Amino acid sequence: MSQQPLDTVFQEWHDNQALAEQMIPLIGKLYRHHNVVTTLYGRSLFNRSVIRILKDHRFVRKVEGTELSVSDTFPLVEALIRLNLGPAHVDVGKLGVAFKKRGGGDVEAFLREELAEIVDAHDPSGGNGQSKDVVLYGFGRIGRLLARILIDKAGGGNLLRLRAIVVRGRGDIAKDLEKRASLLRRDSVHGPFDGTISVDSEARTLTANGNVIQVIYADSPAEVDYTAYGIDNAVVVDNTGIWRDEAGLGQHLECRGVSKALLTAPGKGDIKNIVYGINHQDIAESDSILSAASCTTNAIVPVLKVLNDEYGIECGHVETVHAYTNDQNLIDNYHKGDRRGRSAPLNMVLTETGAAKAVAKALPELSGKLTGNAIRVPTPNVSMAILNLTLQRETDAEALNDFLRRMSLDSPYQKQIDFVDSPEVVSTDFVGNRHAGIVDAKATIANGKHAVLYVWYDNEFGYSCQVVRILQHISNVRFLKLPRAKA
Repeated sequence: MSQQPLDTVFQEWHDNQALAEQMIPLIGKLYRHHNVVTTLYGRSLFNRSVIRILKDHRFVRKVEGTELSVSDTFPLVEALIRLNLGPAHVDVGKLGVAFKKRGGGDVEAFLREELAEIVDAHDPSGGNGQSKDVVLYGFGRIGRLLARILIDKAGGGNLLRLRAIVVRGRGDIAKDLEKRASLLRRDSVHGPFDGTISVDSEARTLTANGNVIQVIYADSPAEVDYTAYGIDNAVVVDNTGIWRDEAGLGQHLECRGVSKALLTAPGKGDIKNIVYGINHQDIAESDSILSAASCTTNAIVPVLKVLNDEYGIECGHVETVHAYTNDQNLIDNYHKGDRRGRSAPLNMVLTETGAAKAVAKALPELSGKLTGNAIRVPTPNVSMAILNLTLQRETDAEALNDFLRRMSLDSPYQKQIDFVDSPEVVSTDFVGNRHAGIVDAKATIANGKHAVLYVWYDNEFGYSCQVVRILQHISNVRFLKLPRAKA
């Protein structure tokens, strides 16, 4: 078997590094001046390192069986700058593969054909709608990750502006602000904050990558007047979980400067539980209180949706192997919930989950068809849902995996469903994954009408990304996704 000389391989690597370095400012210009978010098979290229860009190109071979290098995509990115594009998410990876399969040719002509909807549609005034103020009520695990994502997405037509966080008073305000900043700056699971954070104790603000965030101290929503801070028509994202019904969450709407409330937990009563990508179209302009459901519901509903559409689901059981949370005790102590008082880092804890029943709120067609349980395990993040299903149509593991792979790459659910086909992956490999759930192909079992699927999910970060997608939707932040999905 022929093999390239070592010097040639090394030189190719350096050449690709150089091209990736040249690509980074072009990607930034597309984002900041044209509101164009460039991706590579769903993985954002904006604000990424040279090595990350090279790794994402390598990923294409795994999913498409086709080599794609920076030398293939760089001419596309260069040409995008010249096309005076309107706002959109543009997958240069898919465009690169399509261009190679076509046999090359005139890059600009190819892009004008593929991106005809946005060519010469740039609005120099930057008009893509009015910006929307966002307030984080609570600054725990989800609150801080939402802050990171919103700060990362600031600009580029995203329109969402993180204006404030609301927390309870902790005595010495200056020390409290430093503590809040430190928790945002450092994270034992997700690593350091990518940027700079400064504290102004007198103004009670945190400034993160140029975003000035007001810190408001209050023990209840009734104490806050957001207009006093220049905040108006805001969406309050309630991360506390204290209130989950309309009466409790309605307190936010009574505050001056608030128009909507979004709960980052399953809502009770008639509150719409939204899994973005599945039932976000059910959101009406008049809906003032919404729920982003749970992390587990977000992880399993997209997979269940596509399976039910393709094969039909007769019935099934969902077993969640879930990372422990702040709701549990570090050591054995009193807890009002069954078993949850036992030490989380030392035990597997069998507990209940409402995720199986909650599926019906997003997918009414599966009402009464699923049961569920949960096992909390001694790991701080990344969970797994095991879907044990009886289908209406027969299949096998190969066909099932091929179908889910296609859904993850080229369907309206590609932001929700990811796919991995490696015998070596473990939970920590999915920390920071932005998808709602990741199908583990190597674990798939299918025999006739019986199927078992294993779905990983970052129950903190992946879920937070879904929450931000809902925020974008209710704030009318809409982007075309090109090239168009085939399914």
